[in-house]
Amino acid sequence: MAGTPRKVTVVGDPVLAKVSQPVTSFDDALSALIDDMFATMEIASGVGLAAPQVGVDLALFVYDCPDASGTRHVGHVVNPELVSTSAALDEGEEGCLSVPGPYHELARPSVATVRGVDKTGAPLEVTGTGFFARCLVHESEHLKGILYIDHLPRNRRRRVLRDMTPFDWNAG
Repeated sequence: MAGTPRKVTVVGDPVLAKVSQPVTSFDDALSALIDDMFATMEIASGVGLAAPQVGVDLALFVYDCPDASGTRHVGHVVNPELVSTSAALDEGEEGCLSVPGPYHELARPSVATVRGVDKTGAPLEVTGTGFFARCLVHESEHLKGILYIDHLPRNRRRRVLRDMTPFDWNAG
């Protein structure tokens, strides 16, 4: 496996609550960060991971996620912008590696499109359906300092926070 797993930041860390800085250097350090993020996501059994979740204040996320038809999508988006979402909502459960443990139902668009660039600066556009659309919206919001629990009513948000369980692999 390329890359080195990093510690995942958890809710309460200030980097998760701020708008991420745009990536301006498309170099070996960026490629290494992307490799580390994939390694982290793999060890955490995640489907998406934003740079702030590994303590890095940059607008970037990686994904390895199935869409509505079960097709697996693997990639990364640098400086992403959520450019369109469908009106149709998917009432699925959502979790987050930065809110370890609990999941909660949250309506999300059933189709989402993100536009950005790859690690070389080449433009790209990614459209996802179903669970992959949820992932694209979720990771894009991370880069705006928004966690999925921020959409929940206060009492449900408190319950999710109370039920958090640190992952063994993330200790220390």
